[in-house]
Amino acid sequence: MAGFTQPHLTPHSNRPPTNSTDYDVTIVGGGIVGTLMACLLQETGLKVALLEFSATSAAAARGQAYSISQLSSRIFAGLGIWHKVRPQVETYRQVDLSDADHAGVVHFSTQDTQTQTLGYVAEHKVLLAELQAQLEQCHNVDLICPAKVIEAKFGTAMNQLRIERDGEIFELRSRLVIGADGSRSFLRQAAGIRTIGWKYWQSCVVAFIRPEHSHQNIAYERFQPEGPFAILPLPGGICRIVWTAPKAVADRLLQIDEATFLDELTQRYGNQMGQLELLGERSVFPVQLLHSRQYVKPGLALIGDAAHCCHPVGGQGINLGIRDAAALVEVIQTALVQGEDFAQLNVLKRYQRWRMWENLVMLGFTDILDRTFSNQIPPIVWVRHLGLWAMEHIQPFKSFAIKLMLGMVGRVPQIATSEPIEPALNPPEALAIAIESRH
Repeated sequence: MAGFTQPHLTPHSNRPPTNSTDYDVTIVGGGIVGTLMACLLQETGLKVALLEFSATSAAAARGQAYSISQLSSRIFAGLGIWHKVRPQVETYRQVDLSDADHAGVVHFSTQDTQTQTLGYVAEHKVLLAELQAQLEQCHNVDLICPAKVIEAKFGTAMNQLRIERDGEIFELRSRLVIGADGSRSFLRQAAGIRTIGWKYWQSCVVAFIRPEHSHQNIAYERFQPEGPFAILPLPGGICRIVWTAPKAVADRLLQIDEATFLDELTQRYGNQMGQLELLGERSVFPVQLLHSRQYVKPGLALIGDAAHCCHPVGGQGINLGIRDAAALVEVIQTALVQGEDFAQLNVLKRYQRWRMWENLVMLGFTDILDRTFSNQIPPIVWVRHLGLWAMEHIQPFKSFAIKLMLGMVGRVPQIATSEPIEPALNPPEALAIAIESRH
């Protein structure tokens, strides 16, 4: 191609580099969802390119942690990496949900599900590092990074991407382009896909802390008028806090000294976990609801934050993206088996029909939760207190809430149909659970 240099690829060490610029699938965005997508495509035999703007080491160093649902753990198990991830994550066997101005607490526990865990908490760097290691075994994937898409043309048999890397510009052609490039997706904008949504009046302050007392594998979600406040358990007795507050308050929490921050944190949460130690730096991120009016166009599919973003209450954002990737791969695999062109719009719309409604339900649910628990109008306060009581005492309500938490509402991807095997409990853990079940 005149005027362009050939791409400098980062091929995996177990196969020779290639100078070809034609791919079956090109994934833009090498975060957790994009890298998972590339790994899941290994079994299809398609030729895949994965483009990431940051160096892989920088992408894996992000200081974030996520609540991982049972469904997401099953997808990782289906990929064959959960046994490597599992020793590096923490389970939560109980979730305590409460309203700041109400004495009642909703308790979800493993007794309600007859499982050993309700979910997991994993650091970003753990998940992405294991996915990147799995990528090394994917003979059909070329990793190109750091690289930036500067132009995209869709709608032809081979979609065209102009890529900038190390000051050079080259071009890739791909039958299907998958946008996993985040909430500000360049590909979504290049395709002219409009979004609906809004920015909330809140921001999230996140930090790692070490409490004096054990977290006991309990996750807490406490609703405050200013926004939800969550504490998630991590390995080594560490916890991740997600403190949602008005933007001005969040900015102040980021700027005050460590001692003052910990004092305010103790006032917000209470002293049941003893003295708190702040580990590392605090960070803040904006909160928004965003939903693409279309997930697909000819030759293009959007997954993860490129397609949707929800309020962080309940910690479902990353799980929706993981589910997107598994669903899209299943649609592609089915089309290949049936002899169809997987990049055709009528095929891609199967993915959109599958995931759009399910994502909209979760976006709406998290939005209603935040608005309801942030509202101090007396009738609404009464309704939410009634809702908490019903969730604790009326089994159908509780069962539905648990299914949402586990990720088991809606169509389950085939790869997630088998449950990952939990390691056997050590004697103290087994004894503690046995004693708890008697009360």
